[in-house]
Amino acid sequence: MRKSWLMCVLLGTLAWGQAAPSAASPQPAQAPAANGPKAESAADNSASVPGSAVVITIDGVCTPQPKASTAKGTAAKPATKAESEKTPADCKTVITKAEFEKLVSAVAPNPTPQQKKQLASVLPRFIAMSNEARKQGMDKTEQYKEMLKFVQMQVLTTQLQRKLQDQAANISDADIEKYYKDNPQAYEQYNIDRIFVPRSKQVEAEAKEDEDDKLTDEQKKAKEETEKAKADANEQAMTKLATDLRARAAAGEDITKLQKEAFDAAGMKIESPTVNLPSVRRTGLPQAHVAVFDLKPGEVSQVISDTGGHYIYRMNSKTALPLDQAKNEIHGKLQNDRMRERMEKLNNSFHSTTNEAYFGPGGAGPMPPPRMPRPRAGMPSATPSAQPQPPAAGQPPAAQPAPQKD
Repeated sequence: MRKSWLMCVLLGTLAWGQAAPSAASPQPAQAPAANGPKAESAADNSASVPGSAVVITIDGVCTPQPKASTAKGTAAKPATKAESEKTPADCKTVITKAEFEKLVSAVAPNPTPQQKKQLASVLPRFIAMSNEARKQGMDKTEQYKEMLKFVQMQVLTTQLQRKLQDQAANISDADIEKYYKDNPQAYEQYNIDRIFVPRSKQVEAEAKEDEDDKLTDEQKKAKEETEKAKADANEQAMTKLATDLRARAAAGEDITKLQKEAFDAAGMKIESPTVNLPSVRRTGLPQAHVAVFDLKPGEVSQVISDTGGHYIYRMNSKTALPLDQAKNEIHGKLQNDRMRERMEKLNNSFHSTTNEAYFGPGGAGPMPPPRMPRPRAGMPSATPSAQPQPPAAGQPPAAQPAPQKD
């Protein structure tokens, strides 16, 4: 998880506390811009700092001292004169590296250096303000107790999700290998060529708006019908061209040449798209195009048409993604599947009803779906390895970048 719920609360509270700055406290001067990137790229040397070293010092805040235990019926020992005369200026609270890291590991597992800095920036404010709140007896109010109950539920929910995530991530090599063998098609890679034929020709807009205003309603209707007939004829011409190009591709003509011909016929003013897709998985094409993966090497598909245009594919070769390269992807998928299964089981284990007389029609509304925790740092992601992704159905392929001129 990039940030736990608690970290979001801490930083959100800081932002709220700084929303209305006091006029008596001038804002510190902004650091030069040159220091930002340099500070971000500085090496993390925190590991070399001993655990007993003080990492945060808060002047003006006294560390709360536990009350001395007394025997039953015996009066508590009064504070010494030095203690009773202690002023905020004499107070100091120090936090060691060990104490700070114990806190930060609970708030944000696997924290980044930036998250540590963020927590260190809000912690002194929280310590000072919470100490003052206790002095005023605010930790004895009913509001505090009710808020504490709610916060405890949220913290326990977060901890349960982390535990379930750790359990879901416990996947053996045998489980990964079994999934790989049981789903061979998911890890096949295809080298294919593709021709994209636009659905219609590009028509340059005619700047005759002033003349159109002078036309009668009948003349405007006739013009619209003429333009529609022309557009239909253009679409039919491009459909026929796609059929012809498919036959020529099957006969062995150069795919790149045929693609350029398709764009020229459509009046496209951009460079033709790349025709070769060297490493495509079954999830890399729209669902309506997946029949392409059943072609044998050298075979050419029928014309596949959708709202974006017409597509023609030629199969070049098929290979299998090695298990060692698919391992992280499979681990991530199995982890996500197991986590989803556990969360669904938990959410289906209870049912709630609400009083519509109080909450209104529909009650409190449907419960939002649970947020799936992000994999922790160092854990494999379920995202497949990077590969060129063809466009979704209805979208033309990306064009080739224009060649640079010397």
